[in-house]
Amino acid sequence: MIYEAIWENLPYLAEGAAITVALAVTLLAIGVVVGTGLGLAQSYGHWALRIGATLVERLFRAIPAVVLLFLFYYGISSFYDISSFAAAALALGLRSAAYQSQIVRGAIASVPSGQMAAARAIGLTRRAAIVHVVLPQAMRQAIGPWTNEALSELKDTSLAYTIGVVELMRQADYIVSANYGHTLAVYSAAAAVYLVLSLAATWGLSRLDRRLRVPGFAH
Repeated sequence: MIYEAIWENLPYLAEGAAITVALAVTLLAIGVVVGTGLGLAQSYGHWALRIGATLVERLFRAIPAVVLLFLFYYGISSFYDISSFAAAALALGLRSAAYQSQIVRGAIASVPSGQMAAARAIGLTRRAAIVHVVLPQAMRQAIGPWTNEALSELKDTSLAYTIGVVELMRQADYIVSANYGHTLAVYSAAAAVYLVLSLAATWGLSRLDRRLRVPGFAH
């Protein structure tokens, strides 16, 4: 009976898993773009820009994820029609950006200072040296720490059900309600899906890390 209930509802779990993956990819993309900008501002920006970037980073790190979800969904929807998926992607994406900015800043610091000096010596401007010499090497160094961030954010997508995103956890709730029980079995199945997704993400990012690793750089 328990196995039948899970088997019959596998399409719903798969649908929830697909939304979970889509949300994770979207929020991580937002995090990479914004986090890279914050990291660059903190590393190379004018003092005012550095202070502003640091304040933004600490603000989003200080506020719990659930509170951010409520602020973005109920706050923005009061004057603009926003879907629960978009609100979750923005809230969790900006929170991820705060953590990713630290990764970017650390990766930039790992690039030998001689790289910048050599780039300037051959006539590159400071901006060109950062974009074409320092940043590509730093991004390669960041893949390892990004793996941990990606796994953390994948799990945090489960909080999006609090604002109505029908991801894996919300689908599991629906299945439990529809079958009048089997709580442990259904949530165990959901946990197994999270495990598979985490292992797949770890495998993919580890392969990417090995392919792009810069010889001679310490990880």
